[in-house]
Order: sequence, then structure tokens, then C-alpha cells
Amino acid sequence: MNHILSDRINNLATSQTLAMAALARELKAQGKDIISLSLGEPDFNTPDFIKEAVKKAVDENYSTYSPVEGYLELREAICKKFKRDNGLDYKPSQIVVSTGAKQSLYNIAQVMLNDGDEVILPAPYWVSYFEIVKLSGGVPVEVPTSVDTDFKITPAQLEAAITPKTKMMWFSSPCNPSGSVYSREELTALAKVLEKYPNIYVVADEIYEHINFSGTFCSIGSIPGMLEKTITVNGVAKAFAMTGYRVGYIGAPEFIAKACTKIQGQVTSGANSVAQRATITAVDADPSVLNHMVQAFHTRRDLVVGLLKEIPGVKINVPEGAFYVFPDVSSFFGKTLKGTHIKDANDLSMYLLGEANVATVTGDAFGNPNCIRFSYATSDDILKEALRRIKEALAV
Repeated sequence: MNHILSDRINNLATSQTLAMAALARELKAQGKDIISLSLGEPDFNTPDFIKEAVKKAVDENYSTYSPVEGYLELREAICKKFKRDNGLDYKPSQIVVSTGAKQSLYNIAQVMLNDGDEVILPAPYWVSYFEIVKLSGGVPVEVPTSVDTDFKITPAQLEAAITPKTKMMWFSSPCNPSGSVYSREELTALAKVLEKYPNIYVVADEIYEHINFSGTFCSIGSIPGMLEKTITVNGVAKAFAMTGYRVGYIGAPEFIAKACTKIQGQVTSGANSVAQRATITAVDADPSVLNHMVQAFHTRRDLVVGLLKEIPGVKINVPEGAFYVFPDVSSFFGKTLKGTHIKDANDLSMYLLGEANVATVTGDAFGNPNCIRFSYATSDDILKEALRRIKEALAV
């Protein structure tokens, strides 16, 4: 029946992270002892002070349509948060609240891209960037990096990727899937290249900003000359363990914010009213309330990196943020493990699911075919067991 469906949907890839999570759930339902390290979701509960804000919002009858761009009080709170945490000066008219940061990204692509416009994607990149750009008529231009460079692009690579058709660059820091965090110096060097091209805009996805072990965080929009050409994307899903609340937001030049409001008004309208009230409480909070969670992720990062280093053939760097590791597993390609021939990262990911009962995600989905992604957003005991199984499965 595919010929009845649009070319748009037929050409769209399924999200590999969601597909692997669904497969893991299916196998679990069949009684298999599956450990899923595929989804990027904190295993903490939403903090109690945010739950109280939800109850209050329900009691105060926040049950009607919200403004398309978000409640003014929330947009004001987001402006304060941007100033406090990121050194970014935005007015409420430059903020748009959406149903998750994924919708924020989709809005941006829809209002910024014409057919054939090129978008530079430092690889690895979050799975949905590529498909959202494509769906909006844009052409994704991948710039490869490797474990040896901590999966970061250089100014020379950025310069080489720019053509007369380049409209935007999209990247995340801390990065999903690599956990890499760009320093102020590194972002300043990239900004120096971009200042020569006033018509190239940057999408800076900072959803993992607080899950950061490097000690510092820099928004590219805070670098002189970059605010007016940067769209900063953030949300409360990861740091505040509010994935199901579905609230993301942008800070952008006003004409872009207005355009995003316009398209959102025709698609979903305003984000969930109760979730928005809870988000006011979250963004108002001092980020130090998250320290216990960040510390737990830091400890797990050290645990997982240490255990992966003990597996011969796995090449790993030390990610500085988010809750993922992205080891290079290319040394296994072309080998036969326990009767299974491994051609590539897809094969290895499926092999680990079948042999070790551990769900991971192939690096192909993130634009890096030499790697696979593990999420370590689960308990120490589960991580130790998962890595024990993986080590056993990869023993040559």
C-alpha cells in the first residue's frame, strides 16, 4: 500500500532509538531477560517540588487552551533562565514553547529551510536531525568526526563543509550520542568561521546542558556576534526527568520566533497547560537542585567507561556530558562471533540483542557507522550486568 502514501512519509526513516526500544519491549513481553540501554530517558522520578506545581496547576484549573507561543509567565521565566545559566539576553517575544524540543526543532526546519538548502550536521548527531531536515526539503551535509577527536568538528572541517547553499548548522552540546561538550574556546573558533557568513544560522541544542561533568558550560549564542544568528533549543525533559511532560522551547531572533509561532498555530497550538505551569517551577529552580542526579550520572559514566575499557577491541573516549557512551566497535567488523558474522554496527547491535539480551543503538542512526550507543541512565547493578554480558558476547 506504500504507493498510496506520500513520498514524504515513504522517504522518512523510522527513529532507530524508538525502534530498538520497541523491539526490546517486545522481546521482554515474550519473557526474555532484556536489558535496554537504547532509550535516552533518565531513570529518576520528576522532583517532588515540580509534582507539587502540577497539583497546584490542576487545582487552579489550568485546563483551557494556552497561548500558542506559551504562557507569558513561562516565557519570562525562560528569559531569566537563559540569562542566569547561559549569559543569553532574550525577550519573551523571542521565546516559543513547544510540545517537546523535537517539535521546536521541527518548527525551526519548517520555517527556515527551502528545498535544496544545506544544513551542516557534525556527525555523530541526534537521529532526528537528519530526518527533520530532509522532511523540510533541506539537504543534510554530514561532517564526520571520530573517537580520536572526542567526536568534535574543527574550524577547518566547518569551513570546508560550507557552500553557497549552506543555510544552517545544527549541533548538540553536550552531544547525543557522544556525550561530547564543546568548550568556550572551541565554540569561539567555530564562531570565527561563521562570522564570515552572516546568512548561516546555528541551531544549538542544549537539552543536556545540566548533565555535564566538565565543570563549565558555554552556549554558542553567548559568543560575541552569535546571538542574532543562533537559535537556542532547550527543554526540561532530561535534566528534570520530565520526558513525558513534553515541553521544549527556543530562544531565537524575533522574526524566527514569530514564524515558529505561526506554524505551531496551524499544527498543535499551545503546549500542555499543566505541563507549562510545572515548567515555570523547573526553570525558576537553581540548577543545584539537580546535583544528586548529575553526580549519579557521573559515577555511572566512570563505571561504564571503566568496564568498556576492559573489553578487547572496544575503543572508548571519556564523554563529558549527557548519559551516553559511544564506543568505536569497528574492530569487530568482518569477524565471526559465536557463529554470527558481523559486517557492521547494525549487525553488532542486533548480535548483542540476540546473544547478550542487551539493547543498544547502531551508530549508523547517528551518522557514525563505526560506533554503537549505550545509554547509562539506569542503575549501577543493571549496568554491571549488561557490561558483563556484552564482554562475554564479544569474547573472540
